[in-house]
Amino acid sequence: MTSTPSTAKTNAPEPDDGAVVQTTAGTVRGAQLGPHQLAFLGIPYAEAPVDERRFALPVAHEAWDGVRDATRYGATPLRDYMAGITLIPEPSYPGDETLTVNVFTPSIRPETSLPVLVWIHGGGFTTGSPSSPWYAAGTFPRDGVIVVSVSYRIGLDGFGVIDGAPDNRAVHDWMLALHWVRDNIRAFGGDPDRVTIGGQSAGGTAVLTLLSMPSAQPLFARVIAESPGWSTGERSEVAISTSRVATLLKIAATRDAFAEIPERDVFEAQQTSQKRGMTLAWLRRLMRGGSSMSWTPVADGELIPYAIDDALAQGTGADKPLLIGANANETDAVVLGEPAALDLMPRTLALRLVGLGRSARHYARVTPGRSRRMLGSAATDAVFRFTTARVLAAKTGSVYAYDFRLPSALNQLTGHCMELPFVWDCLGGENVEASTGAHPPQEVADAMHAAWVQFIADGNAPWPDYDADGERRGWRVDRAPRTERIFDRERELIALEKRAL
Repeated sequence: MTSTPSTAKTNAPEPDDGAVVQTTAGTVRGAQLGPHQLAFLGIPYAEAPVDERRFALPVAHEAWDGVRDATRYGATPLRDYMAGITLIPEPSYPGDETLTVNVFTPSIRPETSLPVLVWIHGGGFTTGSPSSPWYAAGTFPRDGVIVVSVSYRIGLDGFGVIDGAPDNRAVHDWMLALHWVRDNIRAFGGDPDRVTIGGQSAGGTAVLTLLSMPSAQPLFARVIAESPGWSTGERSEVAISTSRVATLLKIAATRDAFAEIPERDVFEAQQTSQKRGMTLAWLRRLMRGGSSMSWTPVADGELIPYAIDDALAQGTGADKPLLIGANANETDAVVLGEPAALDLMPRTLALRLVGLGRSARHYARVTPGRSRRMLGSAATDAVFRFTTARVLAAKTGSVYAYDFRLPSALNQLTGHCMELPFVWDCLGGENVEASTGAHPPQEVADAMHAAWVQFIADGNAPWPDYDADGERRGWRVDRAPRTERIFDRERELIALEKRAL
């Protein structure tokens, strides 16, 4: 899977003298972008995280004089040398002022009080961009929803456990961005009491983290988590990742030492350490519930008091409706690309090698395919589908579950990121057919996009709540979307593995 993190050259919207909004920090001028929306791009919500602020908590941006141009994307934490991990087109833009929001709105009349989707991008917390053309498609504004895409610090700069630096710096970025939305979105035509936080992949992990945080509860009303990756919240896991990078750079894992290292060198060390970390031991830890990413939020007892599943089980976020799901074959293709000789290995032995232990035989019985296909399913389960199943078991209050199973015309798999162009109703967009194949069904996009719009507007979906202790019904999305029992297999396997530990 590849992305496009090249320095982008896009056609900027034409400035519109009438598209002027007063924010708490100053006036911004946006522009019409397509027939359905005004775009206000690259609005800084925080000071540039450079020099003494590089490993510090974010600071709200100081006021500016005059009218600030907001017709071009701002700088992104994603740099042109960073290799992407998704199929989403994700442009990078150079510069220091990387903590920004992009606002896409059909109206800047405060009295419209439109619902708002605040979108946190994915990318494994090491890449990704808030400036994808998919997010600027104009389909949500066309249907009465304001979109706010958010940037945040990624990798070690955002998540590393560094001596002398505060933990969870990227989480503080999300929080400050949400405060910006609360304080400013009415001026862009939005309702601060109808804010939905949404994200996919690592962005899904981000919004689940915010859902689990007591201090974040006043800042949003609903949550959408698409294919969230798993995060245990264990500080020690991220501390090990930090130590590995420091060792490669031949420095101590301290704020002063890291501050002397250029960000490109840090990134290259991150990449090297992650490759070295992809060992059998890492796979075993993953299959037993370890974090699926090297850089994640950590439970610090303060900002994040508990791990996600523990916090949800205790009732945090119970009043917030949640829409959550995963795709059928998120990472299967990665394992299917391994040598065919792997299929000669007995299925149960292959599962034992990746750490399934006493549950291996049962897992093999409920998971079809030869060894490569089965291990592909195991990777998809461990990183994504088990995450959704754990949240469905833990979350109290209103939950709507979906299971995206529309096969790609390319390989008959339903891979990672494939649901996004259907949710954003942008099937004609850049790079879409790289995941969907040719002629993706517009009727599925119509149904998914409408369901997401409804949820953002009023907290309901056009299918029943997921009853974790009852029928466990949700929305199976393929060429003929329908309501049925979903995620039974994943919940059964999680329960079995817990008993085996």
